[in-house]
Amino acid sequence: AKKWINIRKSYGNFYKVPRNQTKLTIMLEKLGMNYDGRPHSGLDDSKNIARIAIRMLQDGCELRVNERMHAGQLMTVSSLAPLEGAPAPQMPRYRN
Repeated sequence: AKKWINIRKSYGNFYKVPRNQTKLTIMLEKLGMNYDGRPHSGLDDSKNIARIAIRMLQDGCELRVNERMHAGQLMTVSSLAPLEGAPAPQMPRYRN
């Protein structure tokens, strides 16, 4: 992967919270969700991150690539950069 979405950055920017409030368990708690699964399990962490992303989309966030690798260096991608790929799908308005 050379480009990706850092959910912690997207969450902090969208909900206007400082970086110290973007830990996985804190993000879930602030969204009224419980952690599902075993903490620090790669699969369970991924599922919980996906739940956060879905909620952000439901709340109107436009998730965009915000980090990339270039010449072996981690770089931040400007939020002013044009969107890449297909538009985000429209998510249903129900909550789990």
